Amino acid sequence: MAVAEPMVLERNTGQYAVFEARGLTKVYGTGEVAVHALRGVDLDLYAGEFVVLLGHSGSGKSTLLNILGGLDVPTGGTVRYRDHILTAASDTGLTRYRREHVGFVFQFYNLIPSLTAWENVALITEMAAQSMRPEEALGLVGLSQRLDHFPSQLSGGEQQRVAIARAIAKKPDVLLCDEPTGALDIQTGMQVLEAIETVNRTLGTTTAVITHNASIAGMADRVLTMADGRIVAERRNATKVAVRDLSW
Repeated sequence: MAVAEPMVLERNTGQYAVFEARGLTKVYGTGEVAVHALRGVDLDLYAGEFVVLLGHSGSGKSTLLNILGGLDVPTGGTVRYRDHILTAASDTGLTRYRREHVGFVFQFYNLIPSLTAWENVALITEMAAQSMRPEEALGLVGLSQRLDHFPSQLSGGEQQRVAIARAIAKKPDVLLCDEPTGALDIQTGMQVLEAIETVNRTLGTTTAVITHNASIAGMADRVLTMADGRIVAERRNATKVAVRDLSW
């Protein structure tokens, strides 16, 4: 099977690159059982932009996001976040980076069942040096009336929005979302995407969303498509589409 050539991404010299990744490779296992999750990825992410990464399962999306977020390290290549070389950081340095600069949203909410929405968010704000009030974060995602509700009293979409509030409460520079609507129906997924878009627009948080759902691409500033561990296509949206106007 022919393998796509690495793509040279367009550089946006008018903005500051928050992330600069060069030659990223990731190999799991050795010998005949080795899995090449990333094969020489180059990527820039710019301040305040909203990026959607598309690709089928196994294309390398989650691996790339985990490396950018400091949850994993590459086998080869370099990642710079502002003036920090993440690929040269210690485990302690990566932990500090994740705590101070990155918010994560995953497909599953990982809320603590015995805590209210407010308390789930407050867990993060108590550890952050600079944070917003839990009620402020929950208000930003449209949950001002649900502060005292437990996860079991919330719908799936509401639980995911609590997870988004928890991720943004520490005022991260970067919000990384891995299939945030993957477990939701269309209507609920749209509410979650609107919450993510509001965070990006209101706080100016550099936002990357990975998904297999190409319908989401219209809401992004830039769309990257991954296949076989490489970025194989890039496009910029001249006009972003409102979430409610996306064709599902």
